[in-house]
Amino acid sequence: MLLKNSLILLIVFLIFSITQAFPEELLVAAASDLTFAFNKIGKIFESETGNKIIFTFGSTGMLAEQIRHGAPYDIFAAADDRYIMSLRNENLLINDSVRHYAAGRLVIAYNKNIKQITSLKDLQLKEIKYIAIANPDHAPYGIAAKKTLARSALWDKIKNKLIFGENVRQALQFIQTGNADAGIIALSIAKVPEVNYIAISEELHPPINQTMAILKDTSKQKVAKEFIDFVCSKKGKAMLEEYGYKTK
Repeated sequence: MLLKNSLILLIVFLIFSITQAFPEELLVAAASDLTFAFNKIGKIFESETGNKIIFTFGSTGMLAEQIRHGAPYDIFAAADDRYIMSLRNENLLINDSVRHYAAGRLVIAYNKNIKQITSLKDLQLKEIKYIAIANPDHAPYGIAAKKTLARSALWDKIKNKLIFGENVRQALQFIQTGNADAGIIALSIAKVPEVNYIAISEELHPPINQTMAILKDTSKQKVAKEFIDFVCSKKGKAMLEEYGYKTK
């Protein structure tokens, strides 16, 4: 009997060891505003669990289209909950996996070689020749930027200056390189050496409710849930807040 119990314990130990020796590889489609925050969160999650995270960053709308066309992601972290709800309604996500993880914020960013900008109205200055935002056709931060400009009665006045990035990260790159003098981007990616920024009132645009969920076709539900739980944990929220997100 003792020998039998020992064999059972040995088998359990071996199964556990084999599982640990072959960590899971998780594919995460994430909105571009998460680039800095998720790279940090991902590294810590990997070090604590032994699993590997591979991020694909892009505009929420374009990532949602990839998922509709069968892209083999395990998790979708969107910058706008409407895209998550749409995919859930199309039966592409696991219903009870949907989690709100943060609220995003907007800033006016401008290249450090440009005279200081103090308000949205300064975007009308003749010195400001090009203004970058994410494409409002498919990027939530671009949509929020357009609504902010519209509510400030500025959209029609400056629309000829606008250049669109495929996502909010590309809009930032335009400002960093001087291809745009200024722009409206996510606070979470604004803290870079080439750029100064000022906050935009949250009253000027609808809330940027960032939400994530597990794809229905994933074979890695357990690890995917662990990653979402980690992002929404006290430790994960603290890291998100470091990059300017609001968390509940």
